Amino acid sequence: MKQGERSMRVLSWVLVILLVTGCVGTVVGTAADLVIETAKVPFKVGKAVVDVASDDDSDDESNDVQGDDSSS
Repeated sequence: MKQGERSMRVLSWVLVILLVTGCVGTVVGTAADLVIETAKVPFKVGKAVVDVASDDDSDDESNDVQGDDSSS
């Protein structure tokens, strides 16, 4: 193998390694974001259930208060 061919081969491998490193970082970052969002889902669902349940109670209370004011 000639010196010029060897230099080109080494340079090619260095470029490939540098480019792949960026891709791996992107894939790992995307996977981490996915795991975090997946972990948040149960809490969002629980909050929605609590909001629905508490909204019904506060609507009933506000109707009772308005009913009391009109009867006075």
